Amino acid sequence: MPGGRLTHEERRHIGTGLAEGLGYAEIARRLDRPTSTVTREVARNGGPDGYRADHAHHATGRRARRPKLTTPGVPAADGADGHDAAALGGFVERFADLLGQSGLPRMAARVLTCLLTVDSGSLTAAELVGRLQVSPASISKAITYLETAGVVRRDRGAHGRRERYGIDEDFWFRAWLTSARTNEIWADAAQGGAEILGAGTPAGARLAQMGLFFRRLSNDMTDGGAATIATDDALTVLAALVHAGTPLTPDRLSAALGWSPDRVAEALREAELHPSVTDPVTLGQTGAGAYTVVARPDRLTATQRQALGRHRSLGVR
Repeated sequence: MPGGRLTHEERRHIGTGLAEGLGYAEIARRLDRPTSTVTREVARNGGPDGYRADHAHHATGRRARRPKLTTPGVPAADGADGHDAAALGGFVERFADLLGQSGLPRMAARVLTCLLTVDSGSLTAAELVGRLQVSPASISKAITYLETAGVVRRDRGAHGRRERYGIDEDFWFRAWLTSARTNEIWADAAQGGAEILGAGTPAGARLAQMGLFFRRLSNDMTDGGAATIATDDALTVLAALVHAGTPLTPDRLSAALGWSPDRVAEALREAELHPSVTDPVTLGQTGAGAYTVVARPDRLTATQRQALGRHRSLGVR
């Protein structure tokens, strides 16, 4: 089986195979290449409907010549010191490819991966242009896409001169919820089509089954995965309060944990609504709106609490 990069001639065979309606496996068999090679090649160059052999070949040549991660005159990424720049650059490209195969536009995937691999989690448009060697318009389009998906935020830089684009520590959580909502939209749309066509028709039954699949998938994600994440977050908040040893407001928790206010609020709500999850402790609130950790009242009898109170007042441990 031949290795190395695809040749121009092989890319033309891929284009011809796609035009003939051949599957990736059959095209790969004819080229004596792994199916994954053909799949990646088509995915990163316009998909099965937009693949053009000449364009794909020239684009691959440009990517091969593109400096990885940093370019002359552009400062190295914070946190990049001591790392193998070539290895890190290769990771950025491979990770972006994986995101692209999952449906994320190629440039949006590269921008997101760049943000993930700097310690600050944020870069300016100029820094992204320098790292990825693309036009400012490409960066702007990718940022707009990621903002719409709720993955990237805009921050005004020092003195308000330059905007920085960054990710929150909980961006993956919001991306998960966005995916669950997308599945719900698919379910609603398919169900609407089934009602129009009639569940007794083959097309209507097909759409009804599709709607049922996406409905179950959405429910599994929101009721299972999201619930697990919320429970884990609730326990993390309790651990933070125990470690702090003093009541903290939601804003101070957000700053200390590096979480968004919404994520902290959801974790506090989970802890309050499901005390069995946090047993044997539970949340308590002060008059100033701060939260603290207290023992669940049903875990100790009145006599036990009084005895422990006496030990505390005497400083006995």
